[in-house]
Amino acid sequence: MTTLHHSAEGSPSAPPLLLGPSLGTSTALWDGVAPELSATHRVIRFDLPGHGRSPASLVSSGATIGDLASLVLALADSLGIERFSYAGVSIGGAIGLHLAAHHPERVERLAVLCSSAHFGDPQRWRDRAELVRREGLESVAKSAPERWFTPDFASERLLTDHRSADPGAYAACCAALATFDIRDRLASITAPTLLVAGREDPATPPVHLRELADAIGDSTLVEIPNTSHLAVAETPLPVLAALRSHFNGPAESGMTVRREVLGDAHVDGAQQRQNAFTARYQDFITRYAWGEIWTDDTLSRREHSMVTLTALVAGGHVDELAMHVRAARRNGLTAREIGAVLLQCAVYVGVPAANAAFGVAQRVLDE
Repeated sequence: MTTLHHSAEGSPSAPPLLLGPSLGTSTALWDGVAPELSATHRVIRFDLPGHGRSPASLVSSGATIGDLASLVLALADSLGIERFSYAGVSIGGAIGLHLAAHHPERVERLAVLCSSAHFGDPQRWRDRAELVRREGLESVAKSAPERWFTPDFASERLLTDHRSADPGAYAACCAALATFDIRDRLASITAPTLLVAGREDPATPPVHLRELADAIGDSTLVEIPNTSHLAVAETPLPVLAALRSHFNGPAESGMTVRREVLGDAHVDGAQQRQNAFTARYQDFITRYAWGEIWTDDTLSRREHSMVTLTALVAGGHVDELAMHVRAARRNGLTAREIGAVLLQCAVYVGVPAANAAFGVAQRVLDE
């Protein structure tokens, strides 16, 4: 069976997270956040029919958002994924709403970005569909920057994707938006739901997301200033922060703690070096060491650092000691307190080990 084109990132053993694009874009829409999300999730990005590398034949005139949602379920089934979290932008968000309302057993957590329970006057979408069938994508692509971005931002990659979509498939998706109205089913959505609005979004203004927030019981609304319809591309960092917090549940995100303790530069470097061979290890470290051990508030961050310094000295792991001396400083330890920890190590671990540790710590503190 032919399925939607998709890409996969992260450990195959991590919780699955499906990412749905907006009309006229491709998997590239998620470039600014997917690599980071893949540290804690098995991230599956997909292309809409006739967009990116998905076959146009997967959709036909008269298709509905429900039909597109069925294609997403077929993709999940082909990957052996029974239950998943989902995030979608615009039409991708509409697909997520349909899935959560009609297939609640499949959706763990939901994020709806710059989307709506209904997309305005249906005739407007029918007119756009007819225009594209008649004149091609260039007829609407030229106005995409005004719909998608604030005046100071542009993404040539996304605009190129828009122009290269299949006109028939694009028109079918427009027609699906024309008939979409899920307002009467919103109260049935039980999946914890994050709603993200761009304050400058002319396509789905914040009032559309507020309508969703008022109707979905377990929902959280985040409004991002100075961003428009494709907020995930225009302002990826605040969108990423909201998504990471939501999909890691109520407990503090392991990636968040890892960044707070080790610093952005170190974590960014580790992420850039990640490959297929090391992905599962990076996932293990983020979820277990940082998401469970370091978030355990039985010990304070300061105490976690003291224990870690001691363990590294005892194990002779001076190659990692410098990193955790820096972490200890971020966690509030003074140079004198770090010295006291190492001095106690001299008594209980051994003078040679403490001697090497003092040398490493001194170099870090001199920085």
